[in-house]
Amino acid sequence: MNSEIRNLEPKVLWNKFADLNAVPRASKKEEQVIAFMKDFGKKLNLETIEDEVGNVIIKKPATSGMEDRVTIVMQSHLDMVHQKNADTNFDFATQGIEMFVDGDWVRAKGTTLGADNGLGVATIMAILESTDIPHPAIEALFTIDEETGMTGAMGLKGGLLEGEILLNLDTEEDDEIGVGCAGGVDVTATRTYNEEETPEFKTGFSIVVRGLQGGHSGMQIHEGLGNANKLMNRLLFDGFENFGLRISEIDGGSLRNAIPRESKAIVAIDAIHEEAFVTEMADYVKEIKTELKTMEPDLEIEVSKTETPKKIMDLGVQEGLTRALYAALNGVYRMSADIPDLVETSNNVARVIVKDGQIEIACLTRSSVESAKWDLANMLRATFELTGCEVEFSGDYPGWEPNMDSAILKVLDNLYQKMNGEKAHVAACHAGLECGILGQNYPDMDMISFGPNIKGAHSPDERAQISSAQKYWKFVLEILKQIPKK
Repeated sequence: MNSEIRNLEPKVLWNKFADLNAVPRASKKEEQVIAFMKDFGKKLNLETIEDEVGNVIIKKPATSGMEDRVTIVMQSHLDMVHQKNADTNFDFATQGIEMFVDGDWVRAKGTTLGADNGLGVATIMAILESTDIPHPAIEALFTIDEETGMTGAMGLKGGLLEGEILLNLDTEEDDEIGVGCAGGVDVTATRTYNEEETPEFKTGFSIVVRGLQGGHSGMQIHEGLGNANKLMNRLLFDGFENFGLRISEIDGGSLRNAIPRESKAIVAIDAIHEEAFVTEMADYVKEIKTELKTMEPDLEIEVSKTETPKKIMDLGVQEGLTRALYAALNGVYRMSADIPDLVETSNNVARVIVKDGQIEIACLTRSSVESAKWDLANMLRATFELTGCEVEFSGDYPGWEPNMDSAILKVLDNLYQKMNGEKAHVAACHAGLECGILGQNYPDMDMISFGPNIKGAHSPDERAQISSAQKYWKFVLEILKQIPKK
């Protein structure tokens, strides 16, 4: 399958992407890809550095005739979101991504593709390896752990880089030039509860929500996609209200930055209500599927009998949990008043685990306005604390404030219009990019972000557009020629 990818144009880009995708590179498990990247730099006889947190920096001198241009930093992150369909047998720790061509798109077989941000990494690798691409002096910065905490960008110390311009290759629309992004904070609610012996005359049911699209919890949070955790809670709430349903276990969602696609719960109800419960759930499932038929045509909700669980949640805690999950905001909290169509503040109820006397609810709150980020985070905190949870804030990172007077923005804006006959969309995004964090230790660095078309990032539906990659590659090569003189 991957040989098909290697024959795509531009071959230098797709071959480096295929090389990279053969290496396991989960967030916080980047040992193999760090070693891969260091070996790549050393084989090219280029100065290669691993900093104390695991970022890799490879430096390449300017090509002949470009020595008078300012040094640039080309930056992408090494890690990728690991998501797979429930019926896909795949080990992210040992296997490379299995890719295939689908018309104008490259996809993966039942898993995330890793185009976010692998195409950016592959771009930089191709330029570092090239002998015929004109470019100024380059400092290639490959950061780690962007997807689950941005610890690579946070740990990068000042003084390691000399570049005056940073090209971040992590934008997912090829007609967009990124000049700003949202910051974020992880909100985690936990508590313990007493398990009770399941009373006699109860019968067990399994409730499964699956088939949702999922996706990027920043870039797609405004699209009205279904959230498996919120849908499951609706079913559990209704089942309790009408039939005294009792919860034994819940396992919903996965990563904070991915809109949850699946959830499973084990519950118990009075056997006497079994027939009425099944009928009621069928009607309710039909209502939900009708409600979401446009955005989630493949949604499946299965309610089936299973072995009666031996333990169930304490009733008071269950009531508090289902009410808190109902009250917890999921989706857009506020749109930007300054930038049209930009989500300013949002939350993703990403993970819900109930098992063995422990509750954990994991959210990712994002905003391009710092005060609004903390306003929503505190709203969630108050919601969960009302039901007895302890709430922790972690992984806080700042947004990237737009600079509309940026010199490199003017270069890219003019060049895009010249090459494509139309103006680019200059915008901030609701995703978390590393530029804001990197700017803390490099405040004078002029930063910009761009990239090829990538759809469905953070989900097994992730795909990269072949024609867009060709357009993007030409844009990159022209940008390198247009870097200003010192």
